[in-house]
Amino acid sequence: MQPNPGKKLIISINNKKFARYPIKTSLITSENKDLVKLIKKYTKGLLKVGDILFIAEKIIAISQNRAYPIKDIRPSKIATSLSKYVYKNPAGIGLASPETMQLAIEETGLVRILFAAIIGFLFKLIGIRGVFYKIAGDQARGIDGPVPYAIPPYNKYASKAPKNPQKAAKSLSMAIKYPIAIIDANDLGIRILGISSRAINKKMIAKALKDNPLGQTDEKTPIGILREIK
Repeated sequence: MQPNPGKKLIISINNKKFARYPIKTSLITSENKDLVKLIKKYTKGLLKVGDILFIAEKIIAISQNRAYPIKDIRPSKIATSLSKYVYKNPAGIGLASPETMQLAIEETGLVRILFAAIIGFLFKLIGIRGVFYKIAGDQARGIDGPVPYAIPPYNKYASKAPKNPQKAAKSLSMAIKYPIAIIDANDLGIRILGISSRAINKKMIAKALKDNPLGQTDEKTPIGILREIK
């Protein structure tokens, strides 16, 4: 197991050393609904007692049929209008496209999105950004739009956040027999969406994976192993 380009394999946190092993897989599509089978296949012989398996939220969403070709999304007029006022994050398009805004409306409801837009606009007037996403909620924040550096065909896809990632983490962990964390990470930061057990320290996981060792482009490493080195 080798680190992805530009990423360190070993890091130190609070005087402890951790290895982050990214695991290369085949391209995962909506046909890969059996994530247990897939994960077992690519982690066979690699996991040890004490390891935590971390999984990119995108493959959970794909397995749940929550990733959509942009050409198949039909944004409403209000989605098109609202998307023009959303801050374009350098890490991704977010809701700054009619298609991803449409997914947000479908996911959280038009009333909540409109309220978030109004309050977000008012706060922008005094120089405070990010309020829209705080009000719109995690489901809206977790929507990913198409980016040119994504692996085809996902450079032309938008996806919703995984449905019930906490439940998904627990279900996968029970089948695989190792602790699991589902993460939403990019090169600007990380969110821990679901953990299989309260024994997993979410703050530690976030620190250990904050530079996104899975990578952001064509690495094909949607899963990884976090291992403390003693």
